[in-house]
Amino acid sequence: MPSLESSIDRLYQEPLDGFVAARTALAKTLSGAEAKRVRALQKPTAVPWAVNQLYWHARPVYDRLIKSGGALRAAQISALGGRAADVRGAADAHRKAIAGAVAEAVRLAASVGVNPGADALSQTLEVLSLAPTPAESAGRLIQPLRPAGFEALAGVTVKAPVHAASRPEPAPEKKTVGTKSPAPRLVDDARAREKKEAAERQKNAEIKKAEATLARAQSAEAAARDEWERRKREVDAAEKALDRIRRP
Repeated sequence: MPSLESSIDRLYQEPLDGFVAARTALAKTLSGAEAKRVRALQKPTAVPWAVNQLYWHARPVYDRLIKSGGALRAAQISALGGRAADVRGAADAHRKAIAGAVAEAVRLAASVGVNPGADALSQTLEVLSLAPTPAESAGRLIQPLRPAGFEALAGVTVKAPVHAASRPEPAPEKKTVGTKSPAPRLVDDARAREKKEAAERQKNAEIKKAEATLARAQSAEAAARDEWERRKREVDAAEKALDRIRRP
């Protein structure tokens, strides 16, 4: 007899319009807390349902997306930590993986008459792939996911630029008879340096945030372009079929 977890997994592989009936049927085979748990399972909306189908029926595509997301996150963290990293290359690879995953999820959904939005699909897949840890709900999503944005990298120390960190301290001026102590001016200089270095760190963080935003936008654009091209091919095919039927 299959375990309850495997039965629930199969429930989330059901066609979207058959979820409620399948959930009811499964609950009737159970009793007590298990039956109550199954009856409480929520029906997914179209976008998470399509992502679930990608997980269950196109695992290589799903795994490739998760791997590319992990590589991009690692590159971003390395760059924020002051280490060399090919963030642009990782972003390009991740964008292609998202576009491929969106196209496959749309194909799986369309085969049973479900039409999830490409943008929402892209966003949910991006959130899944950039998460610090694997999603516990993989294959059982019920709602679209919202991006955490740059703050998902919170806790990573942003190092100051090398030129700022290695800047030599100014040599103290020699004290001469009749001049005031240089201590106040040195304090002002130190404060000015700290302020400038803080501004440079803030600028660096803003650049990384903008790069992350650009990567998301490019991913969404690629997914939308792929979807448009697929729809255009469908229209062309339909027009050709109609033309053949109309011919005498």
